Amino acid sequence: MTSIDLNCDLGEGYPHDAELMGIITSTNIACGGHAGDEATMSATVRLAIENDVAIGAHPGYRDKENFGRTYQALTSDELTDLVTEQIALIINIAAKQNGYVSHVKPHGALYNRAADDPMTAAAIVKAIIAVDPSLILFGLAESTLVTEGRNAGLRVVGEAFADRRYTASRRLATRSIEGAVIKDPVVAAEQALWIAKRQPISTIDGSEVRIEAETICLHGDGVNAVSTARVMRRILEDNGIEVRRYDR
Repeated sequence: MTSIDLNCDLGEGYPHDAELMGIITSTNIACGGHAGDEATMSATVRLAIENDVAIGAHPGYRDKENFGRTYQALTSDELTDLVTEQIALIINIAAKQNGYVSHVKPHGALYNRAADDPMTAAAIVKAIIAVDPSLILFGLAESTLVTEGRNAGLRVVGEAFADRRYTASRRLATRSIEGAVIKDPVVAAEQALWIAKRQPISTIDGSEVRIEAETICLHGDGVNAVSTARVMRRILEDNGIEVRRYDR
């Protein structure tokens, strides 16, 4: 049976984390860079443990004002320190609840930069290895980050997005472009289904691409996040796709 992981970025200050946690299989928890603090991390970890959801670190630029979606020019060492600090923090918080962190997924501008910039990707990989080389790396499918992680010996999971349109080069269309964010739950769920079935999806310019991914992300800050998650999981399972978590 074909299977897929459903992940969601949580602990970012939105009110529906508990509802989403009952639907998804992996969560990426904000580590205080773009959003969150120790209290929100602890609460979100608790929800994940209660719902048997895989816990992931979601490090980003220190940029709460712009939600971590603005690029910052940092050196390789600064990037490694930034990511190391955030991963270590949530590992310690999870351990206090007898939980553990399974994976790492960069956030926002840091994630997008690492998709094509070897220096940023290498700095993130270096941070993961320094903290715990058994951590799984979630990265944009077919990106530089994925390649860097695999070359360094990390276990890597390619990620696709249900609620974002792609360009013909298999990159996420910039949010400022009309239609780049998919707001209709059914349309997002259908895109998730085609990705899970390894079928082509429509791009922002009307062409088609096939995305090879093992986990699909739904953004937890979306207006229709809960309804989209419910429709997505139902459509996947109704079409014979097993929804299961990735874990180490």
